[in-house]
Amino acid sequence: MQPTLLIIDDSTVLRQQVVEILKETGGFSSFLEASNGIEGFKMLIDHDVDVVLCDLEMPGMDGLKFLDMRNARAEARDIPVILLTGREGQSQKIRGLERGASDYVTKPFDPGELIARVRVQVKIKHLQDDLREQNQRLEELSNTDPLTQLANRRFLMKTLDREFQRSVRNNDPLSMVMADIDHFKRINDTYGHQQGDVVLKAVSEALLDELREYDLAARFGGEEFALILPGTELPQATAAAERIRKRVSRLKFEGALKPLVLTISLGVATGPRKDVTVFDDLVRLSDDALYAAKREGRNRVVIADPP
Repeated sequence: MQPTLLIIDDSTVLRQQVVEILKETGGFSSFLEASNGIEGFKMLIDHDVDVVLCDLEMPGMDGLKFLDMRNARAEARDIPVILLTGREGQSQKIRGLERGASDYVTKPFDPGELIARVRVQVKIKHLQDDLREQNQRLEELSNTDPLTQLANRRFLMKTLDREFQRSVRNNDPLSMVMADIDHFKRINDTYGHQQGDVVLKAVSEALLDELREYDLAARFGGEEFALILPGTELPQATAAAERIRKRVSRLKFEGALKPLVLTISLGVATGPRKDVTVFDDLVRLSDDALYAAKREGRNRVVIADPP
């Protein structure tokens, strides 16, 4: 996509001049115009802008105040601003650069210089956007189990810690469900590990389908999964676990796995309670309930023992 340029200047003639110069280069097709800093700031927030050309001296809100307002908004802070100034002195330019301007152009400007400076800032902006996307993708990968695409154990514990602190602070319920595929070793031994991976993915999809957007499903390890249910009392968490149990029991497979009848065991715990003082206690209680479900015959939901 070609870049969007926001031009803020109280001179209509100058704004039109800038548009004509940059249109001739063929690299800019989207232009926004504002006659003052307030109008320009609203456009900056409401539109996807790549570069701003802003007059340093304008009635009402000047270029420096515009920079201050941009700096106060996290989503706009990285958008480059090139100041336009008719002054030859360095003090105002230095003040602008210190306030976060990326560059400046002195009026009357040379068309070639204007084009070059804008192009440099567009390139920098796009490189920054690409880097930000790559960093976000890397962070997602570092938090995701590669097979199931659920959260991994590291991200689970980080999220559980945060949600537990919020639960204690606001005295809101927080539930955790531990789940384990029954006889998974037998599945691997009978059908092979590749088919075992197919089963893990199918169960992961079933978990996600039964959860709300703000719940978290994670692969705890092997064939074991963990669910965090913020703001959820024990009866609602137990009902969610039972829905998951039934959903898994209805899963149908093709090919070599067609004869497979799959079941899952689940343990449920909810805080706050007197024996839950740290988030690890919630993990322990739900895990104990899970193993109770295993001992009692599998394919069932067990609630943690009362305090």
